Amino acid sequence: MSDLNTRTPTGEDVTQRTGMKPAFSENLLEQVLRPENFQAAWKRVRANKGAAGIDGMTIDEFPAWVKAGNWIKVTTDLETGQYSPSPVRRVEIDKPDGGKRQLGIPTVTDRVIQQAIAQVLTPIFDPDFSNNSFGFRPNRNGQQAVKQVQGIIKTGRRFAVDVDLSKFFDRVNHDLLMTHLGYKVRDKRLLKLIKCYLRAGLTLKLNGDNQLYSESQEGVPQGGPLSPLLANIMLDPLDKELEKRGHQFARYADDFTILVKSKRAGERVLRSISGYLQRRLKLVVNTTKSHVVKTSESKFLGFTFKGGRIQWHPKTLLKFKQQIRQLTNRNWGVSMKYQLFKISQYLRGWINYFGIANCYQLCVDLDHWIRRRVRMAYWRQWRKPRTKVRSLMRLGVHVQAAVACGITSKGPWRSAKTPGINQALSLDYLKSQGLYSLRDGWIKLHYPE
Repeated sequence: MSDLNTRTPTGEDVTQRTGMKPAFSENLLEQVLRPENFQAAWKRVRANKGAAGIDGMTIDEFPAWVKAGNWIKVTTDLETGQYSPSPVRRVEIDKPDGGKRQLGIPTVTDRVIQQAIAQVLTPIFDPDFSNNSFGFRPNRNGQQAVKQVQGIIKTGRRFAVDVDLSKFFDRVNHDLLMTHLGYKVRDKRLLKLIKCYLRAGLTLKLNGDNQLYSESQEGVPQGGPLSPLLANIMLDPLDKELEKRGHQFARYADDFTILVKSKRAGERVLRSISGYLQRRLKLVVNTTKSHVVKTSESKFLGFTFKGGRIQWHPKTLLKFKQQIRQLTNRNWGVSMKYQLFKISQYLRGWINYFGIANCYQLCVDLDHWIRRRVRMAYWRQWRKPRTKVRSLMRLGVHVQAAVACGITSKGPWRSAKTPGINQALSLDYLKSQGLYSLRDGWIKLHYPE
């Protein structure tokens, strides 16, 4: 969006001008405000999409807002230290364990600015992060963390110390975080801007148009582009402490597991690390969810480990089935073409992440179950016996078999297994309509051509 370039900041590239490392430069704000940096930030924010913030402005409306000249005032206020971030819009999403996860949605403008800040700070902080940290970092992902845990288990460490940080993103100590930022960021103007984002507050929608504003004295709201980097900066001392003590572990954001050789050793590590987190990082450890278990009973990023092999955790499979049931729900009220598109979209994304597990046969079994759910959805959409008979005949079923299926008293789930329906809605037919196969996705991951 070229209109982000309408105002050129006064500063030039600090590294080229002075030869100083950005980490110890006092002119980082100029790097944030470079037009090309904002341009890259906007492209990233646009690609990530996302909902509107408290101002109601959507991603699609942002370019017109910029063209109207509003962006010039934003950059002017940023340069002069007058910019005031908007409060984030608080929303809740369901967690797999039945709880609620709090998300904070900044305005599109603030997302662009936060992304621009993250693009400048990441090259400064990321190179010094631990090799055992995998969350929200360039060229790193959760699958690598899972595979690292698998490798550690194969060395004979069969007990996992699972430490649960209670509402980590909501309880980050602002003063401590700013101290860690200050070790490498000398630009007080940028530090002030980041602190403004930390203290921007949040709004929660009540009944009607009423909103409740709340100040943010602690925490880094999930949902902003800058939050993941700040979380890694906050937890980097933990990584360094674990390495100093010689522990084998992997961390993805606030989810981490330490591998030890015995339950006794694990309990000792759990006590020690819990104390460190509470005393040094001012974080709260959930004592009811933190425990020492065999790796075959552990849960890390949706996986567990049996005999050194990566497996799906039972809760992961449960959540998957719940989602498929929703996507094949009788009350959805959309066309089967759209329903198959959304099902396949979910399946493709799911297996691309969870496909690293040793789960070929489970994929085959789930494909059978998914196809039966889809056939049931077709059967419900056809509704009337006459429509069912005509649809089956159109798909090649003999008239007698079609009539027998159409007038059956069996429910949709039982009907979905009858020969006539299976002939009409065969594997090949469903595939031709776009239904994705978990088995095919797993094979493609493990045996690429």
